[in-house]
Amino acid sequence: MLSKPKNAISSRLINIKPIDMLINHVAYYPTNASLNYFWSFGSLAGIVLVIQIVTGLLLSMHYVPNILHAFDSVEHIMRDVNNGWLLRYTHANGASFFFIVVYLHMARGIFYKSYILKPYVWLTGMIIFVLLMGTAFLGYVLPWGQMSFWGATVITNLVTAVPFVGNHIAIWIWGGFSVENPTLNRFFVFHFILPFIVAVVSVLHIYLLHEVGSSNPVNLDCSADKITFHPYYTIKDIFGLLIFLFSFFWVIFYEPNLLGHPDNYIPANPLVTPAHIVPEWYFLPFYAILRSCPDKIGGIISMGGAIVLLGLLRWIDGSKFMTSIIDWRHQIWFSFFSANLVILGWLGGQPAEEPFISIAKFSSFSYVLLFVILFFLRQNGKKN
Repeated sequence: MLSKPKNAISSRLINIKPIDMLINHVAYYPTNASLNYFWSFGSLAGIVLVIQIVTGLLLSMHYVPNILHAFDSVEHIMRDVNNGWLLRYTHANGASFFFIVVYLHMARGIFYKSYILKPYVWLTGMIIFVLLMGTAFLGYVLPWGQMSFWGATVITNLVTAVPFVGNHIAIWIWGGFSVENPTLNRFFVFHFILPFIVAVVSVLHIYLLHEVGSSNPVNLDCSADKITFHPYYTIKDIFGLLIFLFSFFWVIFYEPNLLGHPDNYIPANPLVTPAHIVPEWYFLPFYAILRSCPDKIGGIISMGGAIVLLGLLRWIDGSKFMTSIIDWRHQIWFSFFSANLVILGWLGGQPAEEPFISIAKFSSFSYVLLFVILFFLRQNGKKN
């Protein structure tokens, strides 16, 4: 008679133990005492991912992935579904805020050279970044407005430049001979699945981070200078979250279309090409690199190479200086790199005409040149 309750209690303890371990790990995770607020962007990115998944699931219950009804279904969500406007604006602006947080998170890693001591953490982060770009592009097509349709047409046409199999790949992606109903269906399915893949890779990213420990501004082993994550950094993360939510909700309630394109409120029309086709703002630097090359396959290689170079930072920059705090040369390099990215982003939103084309070519060349300079600084640092 006593064995059954004992087994039941043991079973309950087994089920509770992993949760307790997780809570204890988060609460008592040893963290460097010198971290500043730039280390809050990682947790913010995780919170935004949850927001995007939840709002996306709710929106998918009302969205119709059909070219005849997709645009109207979005309008139905906005006008007829209870609080549908809030869900849609939260999800649409959430994508932009997601990239803001991710770009700042990456900028912190580049500035403080976090990629040197934690190369696999950096690589998984770059995989997450590429997956986010794919997810955001697929989601941008779903409202089936003018910019959605023509953006999908322009980007998917790029694969036709692949020798021998390009046209076959394009037809497979389209599900026909142009961007049509099968294309929208496939984009909806992949847009639904990819966030869960992002979540899985994010868990791997966090696991690898906790295996080697968080970095710090000086990138040195500070084993003797550790404090528990709670309450010291939970307070910092909550403060950062409050500032983020204030900005996020201000945009949702007062400027919900600030980061979108007005042409996407026009139903998709294959017979009318927009005067200026542009992607969302977070793609503009890479779009400028793509567009700066007159050859289509060259543009694809250039854009892909720009992302690959970011992923290979650990092997490009292996200087003896572990952090830019004591490396004034890296500080100057980072300033030029950031300024060049901003210029590329501005150029990506400009018409494909002179002088923007020439400036974009120069900025794209400068992007690659900056990585060459970084490699040269590494070699020079080793000689010294």
